[in-house]
Amino acid sequence: MSTELPAVAPEVLAEAVESLTARLRKKLDAAIESCGADATREGDGSVTVGFGEDAVVTLTPGPEGTVTRAEQAVCSCLLAPRCLHRTAVLGAAPLADAPLDPDPSPDAEQPGSAAGPLPVPGGGGSGGPGEAEPSQASPGSPEGPPAAGSPAAEPARAPGASRAAGFPHDPGAPAAAPEAPAPAKPLTAPQTAAAAALWQAAAEALAAGVTAGGAVVQAELLRAAHTARLAGLPAAEAAALRVVRGLRAARERRAGQRLADLTGVFRALLHTTALLAAGSADPALTGTSRRAYTPGGSLQVYGLCREPVLSATGYGGVVTHLLAPDGAHYSVADVRPGGLARARGAGSASVALGGATLDHAGLSRGGLRIVGATVSPEGRLGAGRSVKATPLRGTPWTGEPAAALFARPAAEAVAGQLASESEESEPALLGCDVTVVGAVGEHLVVREPHEDAPLLRLLPAHPHPELPHAENLRKLASYPGLALRVLGRPDLDRAATLRPLAVGPVPGAEYTLRLPEEWLGRADLGYDRLQGAHFPHPSTTPAPAPAPAAAPDLQDPLTDSPLWRTRRLLETGIAGGRRAVAEAARADGPVAAYGPLRRAGLTAAAELATALAAEADRRPRDAFGRLSDPSADGYARAWLAAATHLAAAERLLVAASWAATR
Repeated sequence: MSTELPAVAPEVLAEAVESLTARLRKKLDAAIESCGADATREGDGSVTVGFGEDAVVTLTPGPEGTVTRAEQAVCSCLLAPRCLHRTAVLGAAPLADAPLDPDPSPDAEQPGSAAGPLPVPGGGGSGGPGEAEPSQASPGSPEGPPAAGSPAAEPARAPGASRAAGFPHDPGAPAAAPEAPAPAKPLTAPQTAAAAALWQAAAEALAAGVTAGGAVVQAELLRAAHTARLAGLPAAEAAALRVVRGLRAARERRAGQRLADLTGVFRALLHTTALLAAGSADPALTGTSRRAYTPGGSLQVYGLCREPVLSATGYGGVVTHLLAPDGAHYSVADVRPGGLARARGAGSASVALGGATLDHAGLSRGGLRIVGATVSPEGRLGAGRSVKATPLRGTPWTGEPAAALFARPAAEAVAGQLASESEESEPALLGCDVTVVGAVGEHLVVREPHEDAPLLRLLPAHPHPELPHAENLRKLASYPGLALRVLGRPDLDRAATLRPLAVGPVPGAEYTLRLPEEWLGRADLGYDRLQGAHFPHPSTTPAPAPAPAAAPDLQDPLTDSPLWRTRRLLETGIAGGRRAVAEAARADGPVAAYGPLRRAGLTAAAELATALAAEADRRPRDAFGRLSDPSADGYARAWLAAATHLAAAERLLVAASWAATR
């Protein structure tokens, strides 16, 4: 239903819900579920939705394809525009992201600008529910591409890629001095007030949970989010939009929706708004509504691999990952409306960068010499009018600079990432040489060849069945003992898990892949399909490999830890709200529920969970039975404290799983 409707700006929906009477608000959720069956797209681009013979709602999107003004949604009934029909159709449509502020520079043509913020490549991760998330997790959203100002809105993130100036230059070229970061400006009174209002709206949504978090609760969040954007807090607005999209996905029971994802986006929103309301002026919390590209001078970059991008709202494309001689990571993105067909076709589309006569397939196995480069803080290369690019011959993974990615064990590389990057930042690409052990459940189990190496789990970078990720991993699993060189992104929400983007043969190994020469020693798992001819001949004898791992060897420390009790309590609150947490605590009892946490030495987790349960059940009433403290503020703070502790503890368990000997 909602895929036939144009995206609607959050403030338009919030205004429509606010204009309804209390009686109509009670009917809104049911109206949203029932409307849209007769949605029809007209020749002029508008979409009409009929409500029997009583009314017809017409949505007329603007040139950007979204409904951004109230007058673009009209109803033929007598109560319009304060009618249930119009508001129900707006509530059934997907949410549009806030547009990026235009770059004031005259040389500001950047890839993806026409399509808004770029979705994250990959899917099924932690950034948010739905297909638009990155492969680690990404959060992203089921309704559209991640919003500006969000760490999840960037397709590539790696150590060394955050330098706005002084990017690697050609040999002999003078290096520009890095600019010192601008000091954070203190928050203004309107900003702290907007953050406090968004905190209150988020707390009420948390107390309601998915069960009661209908259109009215969501509209309050959207209204507060729009106020935050007007106050100059785009990161807070982006976090609120991810929560609303997650609530929608959970209420509609969409495929791939996980309570763990919604728990993560709620935690991010509450954490951001709490700090902003307290006056914290960290630029990472305030965010930016314009993706800034700064001069990068002359660059020389070489292709690593391609990664398909697919968003649940119809965005599709490709991100090609690049590497400079000094090890800095860059990327070229081509993401626009078009869905799966666009994601599949963009892998061989031309690269819109400085007039280079290369497609993305050629760039992933080639290189570029760029003059007048423009670079975002995340390492994304811009396509400004002054940029000039010349193709270079590519280098194999066995040569520099790519060889350095495979020079140290994966556990050491992940430990470095965990120590240097924040929890919300995108994991960097890492490479490793492994030997296939076999398939265990949904995992392809591999092991690095050095002594005491842990078993690693490989999962598809994107689960969509029309993309070849999963099929390629199944074929690799049928060759135990196969030596592989893997380039991927660690999934920091799972124990010792890597999401591979590309694979290649291991230098010097006999039982390894046999790829065509034109592939330059690597296969992009999201585009290239491995065939029988790419594997060793049956007569080749594999090196001795460990037997497929038994279940105890692949036990997940996150699942085995008694922290699952805290996780269940938090997710119970997300699903059923404050009342469900109180009822669950009363049913189990604090000793039975959290005694195992204390016995395992997780005293802080037990205390925080107990405090959350007590706060959820604290509903003081006056002599007439009325709530004397109806605010959800205390409950939200108790929930946030437990969720923050759980996230930190689980991150430590994930780090330990990479270093553990199996």
